[in-house]
Amino acid sequence: MSQGRGSARCATIMAALLICLLLVYIEIVDATTYTVGDSGGWSFNMASWAKGKRFKAGDTLVFNYDPTLHNVVAVNRAGYRSCTAPGGAKVYSSGKDRIKLVRGQNFFICNSAGHCGSGMKIAINAM
Repeated sequence: MSQGRGSARCATIMAALLICLLLVYIEIVDATTYTVGDSGGWSFNMASWAKGKRFKAGDTLVFNYDPTLHNVVAVNRAGYRSCTAPGGAKVYSSGKDRIKLVRGQNFFICNSAGHCGSGMKIAINAM
């Protein structure tokens, strides 16, 4: 009798593990990659680019730009509003940066002089 219970328990654990793996796979497959600014790339006046798009946690933003002129800095809401990068902010500077969105608000600016103030910033809400 005890061997039957052990087999049933093992089967239940295996089924639960399989379901977890399927959920992870579905989330990965469901993720979308967006090129920020579309063919124009990461540039000025970016506020309208995100309008009408539905972003999810796990989606990837691709920032294409000239790295001798621009960068991408992940900031908090205050940094976004004031166009300043807080200490310890992650700065991307490859010109072909890929950033995975987290659930909630995601804020990005260019911190080259005057660029953020000229609209080189985006705020994304990922569900």
